Amino acid sequence: MKKLLPEIIFENDAYVAVNKPAGLLSIPDREQTEPSLKDRLLAKYGSIYTVHRLDKDTSGIILFAKTEVAHKYFSRLFEERRIEKYYLGLVHGSPAEKKGTMDAPISEHPVQKGLMVVHRKGKPSVTDYEVLEDHKTFSLVQFQLHTGRTHQIRVHCKNMGHPLACDELYGDGKPILLSSIKKKFKLSRHDEEERPMLNRLALHSWRLKFTDADGKETDLQAELPKDIRALLQQLKKNL
Repeated sequence: MKKLLPEIIFENDAYVAVNKPAGLLSIPDREQTEPSLKDRLLAKYGSIYTVHRLDKDTSGIILFAKTEVAHKYFSRLFEERRIEKYYLGLVHGSPAEKKGTMDAPISEHPVQKGLMVVHRKGKPSVTDYEVLEDHKTFSLVQFQLHTGRTHQIRVHCKNMGHPLACDELYGDGKPILLSSIKKKFKLSRHDEEERPMLNRLALHSWRLKFTDADGKETDLQAELPKDIRALLQQLKKNL
């Protein structure tokens, strides 16, 4: 579990910004089956307040408040959409429009609990996107969330016809293998089978911009994790 120890990007007396690894819950689930990031922060600080959350398999920047006053302040920022949220994701294929807005209402699936769908009677959901790197089979895309629906980016990408890589709920869920990218791939003598380059949701919360309670303009960033960076390098080499 050591690799799941989170890196602190920034902290002061009011809040802490953490770079959450993929595979770690933001906050405890109902069953309390596994440790969460919040549990670890509680052990470190004694008291901590949830401001927002990331899906378990999404990596990247997440804020927690250290005081009730800060919690109220940040909760209001999120509610009033006065916090800019940027994500990076790897999608299947190459979107025809390299920049645009995905504006499609989202609601919960009528039968499958926990699954979200685009539905005309859903809640308004708006995501701006821009293709940063186009590698034909996969593209690196920046997303800016203007609403905060459950699985919003994942649902919008599926709806656009370019689901996020390794997304079990909204895509094919298949891991990405080097052999599928590299033309002359050879398995090393020591390996019986190929290990995936990426085997988790290819989504990363990379940037938050806001004005803090003291009026200070703040721009916090968490660079892409190693697994996605390594995959992008291979995609560039094998274009």
